[in-house]
Amino acid sequence: MAQAPAQRRPQSDKKKYEPKIIAENRRARFDYFLDAPVEAGIILVGTEIKALRAGRANIAESYAAIEGREIVLINADIPPYAQANRFNHEPRRPRKLLLHRRQIDRMIGAVQKDGQTLIPLKLYLNESGKAKVELALAKGKKLHDKRETSAKRDWQRDKARLLRDKG
Repeated sequence: MAQAPAQRRPQSDKKKYEPKIIAENRRARFDYFLDAPVEAGIILVGTEIKALRAGRANIAESYAAIEGREIVLINADIPPYAQANRFNHEPRRPRKLLLHRRQIDRMIGAVQKDGQTLIPLKLYLNESGKAKVELALAKGKKLHDKRETSAKRDWQRDKARLLRDKG
């Protein structure tokens, strides 16, 4: 005797995991043309991950640099963890990023040949609780490019306002 097929839950019932964003570099989208964002792991010491889980970090002035055949996050500020007292970490120390060799080679090539920069966009905790950095290759914008971006954003806002008022 055949059994009835098991009832499946619709996909919409499952909650999609939203990563906990700790720090975001909003200025990067204004100052740079961004290309190919990549998720990278980051090597941290114990008190750094505790400070991140407490939601404290700043990547606004940070960038990634090439040291040998590795990529390192420079100038990212993870403040000391209050409960660690004398066993704390240095807030702005360079932190090694974890990427696949092919990704590292592609980024090294873009930085050395095309003169691009590696900019961190977001620092977040993924669903398994590991700290990740979203890193992108970036090319600096000139002043007229920034004005153009600002004008487009203003026009989109005005257009949305007009459509909302008319409709």
